[in-house]
Amino acid sequence: MLFLTQPALSRSIRSLEAELGQALFDRLGRVSELTPFGHETLARARELVQAADELRRAGQRAAGGLSGRLRVGMGSGPGALLMNPLLQAVAQHGPGLQLEVARAGTELLVQALRARQLDALVVDARSLRPAPDLHLQHLHELRGAFMVRRGHPLAKRRRTLSFEEVCAFGLASTPLSDEVCRVLVERYGPQAHPSHSVTLRCDELPSLVELARHSDTVLLAIRAAAPDLVELRLTPELAANARLGLVTLARRTEAPGLSLVRELMSGLLRDNLSPSPTRRTP
Repeated sequence: MLFLTQPALSRSIRSLEAELGQALFDRLGRVSELTPFGHETLARARELVQAADELRRAGQRAAGGLSGRLRVGMGSGPGALLMNPLLQAVAQHGPGLQLEVARAGTELLVQALRARQLDALVVDARSLRPAPDLHLQHLHELRGAFMVRRGHPLAKRRRTLSFEEVCAFGLASTPLSDEVCRVLVERYGPQAHPSHSVTLRCDELPSLVELARHSDTVLLAIRAAAPDLVELRLTPELAANARLGLVTLARRTEAPGLSLVRELMSGLLRDNLSPSPTRRTP
């Protein structure tokens, strides 16, 4: 049954008895019976084999992203696009996967990642300081835009707008990266820097989208985050994009379920709306 010769099996048993310091069998002529210690050893051995089998199965499930714990940090823009779909996907397809989602600014998220409190981040790469211990991958570029509700006074004007006209209604945004701040200043002058032009700032983009839907406030954000809002066209054009990417610690084993995050990023982090045609003065 064991594919061993009898002498080889006897040597293995004697070696195990010597290692454990107790006899496992009472040998009565041609009959061998387990000693009390042998019965205890057998019970524990079965538990160990079962635990080893379960550990092997857990490794196989983890390799397929089906079990374990995944802790993901998301910036405001990625969170608005990914958080609910990720929660739904895990609820439907990953019952053995324990998911934790944290929302914060990039700097705080990076600190949590380095402290091993998070396994991965989805943030705007433009707000991330390059470092040798951070691995940035799976980049997706999404267009930024000025947006308002349907029926907004600015949406009714049949021409391109100036930055001053937009700011007259109040400008709302999440904290913007240095790169976006630079673009704003280059396009519209020093007064366009967010420290001067943004009147409502919030880390939670969904809250700002709701604000824009129910007020005359102008929202500056990722276009894909609010497809129901009307995009405004300015002169010159904004031409500023967010670069959303997946950040992990370099040379660290990948957390289970991270492949699911990548799939959602590929499917959701894209611009599905083309820029509105430029309105010209008749």
